Amino acid sequence: MSADLAIETHHLGRIYTIRNRRERRIRKEIVALQDVNLEVPRGELFGLLGPNGAGKTTLIKILTTLLAPTTGWARVAGYDVVREPQKIRPRINMVSGGETSGYGLLTVRENLWMFAQFYGLPSREANRRIEDLLRRIGLADRIHTKSSDLSTGLRQKMNIVRGFLTDPEILFLDEPTLGLDVNAARDVRQFIREWMDAHPDRTVLLTTHYMVEADELCDRVAIISQGRVLACDSPEALKRRLRREALFDIEITAPNGLTAAALEALPGVRKAVLSDADGGALLKLVLAEDSALPGVIGVLTERAVRVRHLTKREPTLEDVFVELVGRPLAEEEGRDEP
Repeated sequence: MSADLAIETHHLGRIYTIRNRRERRIRKEIVALQDVNLEVPRGELFGLLGPNGAGKTTLIKILTTLLAPTTGWARVAGYDVVREPQKIRPRINMVSGGETSGYGLLTVRENLWMFAQFYGLPSREANRRIEDLLRRIGLADRIHTKSSDLSTGLRQKMNIVRGFLTDPEILFLDEPTLGLDVNAARDVRQFIREWMDAHPDRTVLLTTHYMVEADELCDRVAIISQGRVLACDSPEALKRRLRREALFDIEITAPNGLTAAALEALPGVRKAVLSDADGGALLKLVLAEDSALPGVIGVLTERAVRVRHLTKREPTLEDVFVELVGRPLAEEEGRDEP
């Protein structure tokens, strides 16, 4: 492994086996990861973008030495996750969205101090870092509040501080803004970006299914679905793939039986996605060129579907996802990951 790489995986795979206890035989196998090859340089904020069940959390568990791969290998900070976990663990930290770590009877300071001791951080240095990080994330006024009295958003901010407290070489953030309100999520994203700017030799691996979050934060993004990495590049480069095509959002009345498949059969229509909207539907189109639009409007007219609003726009990571996976992220939700 190159000294410049914080994380490297080679043909990494993971299969969960479900056995029938009574008959002692394999009842089902679930493929969580398939042939994952990634290289994350030191100093990069690298994102894993995908729906629930895509394999993001499984990959995080392997890289943090909590789960062994079924096939392939992975190295973190230059060490093998299976053969050298004790060398990796002091160099990393991890925060997951929605977690309830900590003890409710302890104050914010006491909880964070306790976790700092697990890493052998001297008390004076631990308290200095705790006060500094709480101030920077906007939680300084709650330092003496019992964690059980914190709201969900404030408790997650405390967990974020815990992750950064040990100044890890590599920090794993598994959907850190999950369940947070808009303002709290914005605070967390700003904190992550500022920390990375102040520590250019540190590495963050962020998993998320929020497209905007990945676009705002990440230097590079891997789009993962059904355990496979479908694309890996900077957000701008991924979006550039679609700039040669014309993208339109059309708000329409009820589709009257119109389907995306029928629209995709039209000349010049690369992709069509229909979704319910307030009192009607939203039609997202990827066209080979603008000249294909009149054909779509003609079909809508034939079906007595009225156009309420039409917008031509720049491509987003959501568009890239649809192009690669074949459907929007919203349609992928609901699958639980093993």
